Amino acid sequence: MTASTSPSPGKQMLSEQVYAHLRDAIMRGDYAPGDALKPQDLAKQQGVSLAVVREALVRVVGEGLADRLPNRGFAVPSFSDRRWQEIAEARRTIEPVVLRMSVERGDVDWEARVRAAHHRLARTPPYLPGQGEYYSEAWSEAHRVFHRTLLEGCGNPVLLETFDRMWTASELARRWSARRDPGRDGVGEHRRLEEAALARDADTAAEVLTLHLGQTAAALTGDPCRDATE
Repeated sequence: MTASTSPSPGKQMLSEQVYAHLRDAIMRGDYAPGDALKPQDLAKQQGVSLAVVREALVRVVGEGLADRLPNRGFAVPSFSDRRWQEIAEARRTIEPVVLRMSVERGDVDWEARVRAAHHRLARTPPYLPGQGEYYSEAWSEAHRVFHRTLLEGCGNPVLLETFDRMWTASELARRWSARRDPGRDGVGEHRRLEEAALARDADTAAEVLTLHLGQTAAALTGDPCRDATE
């Protein structure tokens, strides 16, 4: 009888803890764009083995929050317009198509979830006193849930996993670039998305989302004074 090659529960738990620590630290901006993520240093800081750290780093790379560099280990992605333009192009190509599918396939339960997610987003303050120009954690999560819920009616888990990865990568850019812009009506954009989806108007919903994502791309890769929320 051969021994199991599956990781032990203890190692899995440690890897999950290190992964969560790394993910949160990168999203908080504890590491600057391009900073090295050194397994030896991380292992010492977290009091775990190199194997546990490497497993966590591979997961972070898989989410687009770090790069694995040939012969140079791991690093936080460098901030470059080209990288975020590519992410934005992927989102504008894929998400309106998935939203169209969602509008066509979603059931009454999906409609209820969209309405609830939009209500939560509309009622969550984007900024908190003392946190300056960056969006609050509560608003960022409500924002993610609303956009994902809009797409969940498609019923295709592979497409939703693709959305999750693109969202995480673009969220990192947004954390680095987000600025207040009184001229952008983000509340109105989200309301129009909800209204078109619940009216089962797939053409309008896809068009509104495409414009919505386009404004976000302009904010992340163009004028730094533009808002970076979508």
